[in-house]
Amino acid sequence: MTFFASKILSKTILKGMPSSFQLELPPFRRPRIASVIVRSVFDRTLFVLGRAVTIAAPAGIVIWLMTNTSVNQISLLSRFAGFLDPFARLMSFDGYILLAFILGFPANEIVIPIILMSYMSAGSLTGFENLAGLRDILTGNGWTWVTAACMIIFTLFHFPCGTTCLTIKKETGSVKWTVAAIIIPTVIGVILCMAVTGIANFVRLF
Repeated sequence: MTFFASKILSKTILKGMPSSFQLELPPFRRPRIASVIVRSVFDRTLFVLGRAVTIAAPAGIVIWLMTNTSVNQISLLSRFAGFLDPFARLMSFDGYILLAFILGFPANEIVIPIILMSYMSAGSLTGFENLAGLRDILTGNGWTWVTAACMIIFTLFHFPCGTTCLTIKKETGSVKWTVAAIIIPTVIGVILCMAVTGIANFVRLF
């Protein structure tokens, strides 16, 4: 899909634009274990965790407010899910799944916990004790093999997490290409999920 998207872009909006790829290799030296560990911790781990906390913390506040704020005894989370539900059904999702992907923009790891929290009407992010418990929760809320297949597809083909988008913006220096990195995979994911849903519905007729 990466090669296909690249081919389409090179024939359309990137037509005639030169492209280059440069790879600079550092001098080869015998690694020093202590130096590698220190650089990995400070230059990589703490840097990534710092950016993740910066992005994920506001998202956690938004999720908590939406779950614990009600209008006419219906939480904002449920209201937004209801608004998204008609479109989500075209992808074999429900509104909660699609909303979980949107709220999971800061960190993709929280998509499943948000879905479980929504299904279990919990006021905080929720996990599950074992796979059998997860299966009972999902099937009890209407999941089928088509839902699971589309969930896998959309997990592979949807917008990058917030940290990745910040990296793209930093590396390209372009808001346009950061937006493109969000829109292109998401559109592909939506089309693929709708195609799988359409094929599954067609097969059911026979």
